[in-house]
Amino acid sequence: MDLKVFGIGFHKTGTKSLAKALRVLGFTVTGPNNFRDRDIAGTYRDIARSLSAEFDAFQDNPWPLVYREMDRQWPDAKFILTVRDGPAWYASQLEHFRGGTTPMRELVYGPGFGDPRGNEAHYLQRIEMHNLAVRTYFQDRPGKLLEMNITEGDGWDMLCDFLDRPVPERAFPHRNRSQRRKRLARLRAKRAKAGE
Repeated sequence: MDLKVFGIGFHKTGTKSLAKALRVLGFTVTGPNNFRDRDIAGTYRDIARSLSAEFDAFQDNPWPLVYREMDRQWPDAKFILTVRDGPAWYASQLEHFRGGTTPMRELVYGPGFGDPRGNEAHYLQRIEMHNLAVRTYFQDRPGKLLEMNITEGDGWDMLCDFLDRPVPERAFPHRNRSQRRKRLARLRAKRAKAGE
């Protein structure tokens, strides 16, 4: 495929759903799985430049950190900023990561902020700053950036119009809805047990 598509929303903003949708549309997609912790500190930008030649579409970390470089390297590329309500996004961070840190999260959120626990204000400020920087960067170039809130129902019509692709005759993928149902079931069971 000639078109490069970069998902540049932070993780837990529908990035897996976006990846699945792009695969359905025929794109070869990569995400954070090609980056090992040892790669993060000094070489992730070099690895991103190299990987961008091998795939058609990109999502999750570290792609939100390299959108400017990717725009320069691939001037005809399109970019998708996946967004999500701040408190729900942070709650998802806590649920998914359950504490601890990684070099990638330290890179995204800053030294000492790799663990989301106790860092809500910092995390919310960081994602808001990122989203604002992306919007500002692309503001004078219509057709380069699509903003999607997949968790609120944005889907095929918006994505296919942006990418000039026909809308598939299937539901838009929502990769983590089952995990959400499981979390809610656990929460209900916990509350019911506490009320005994």
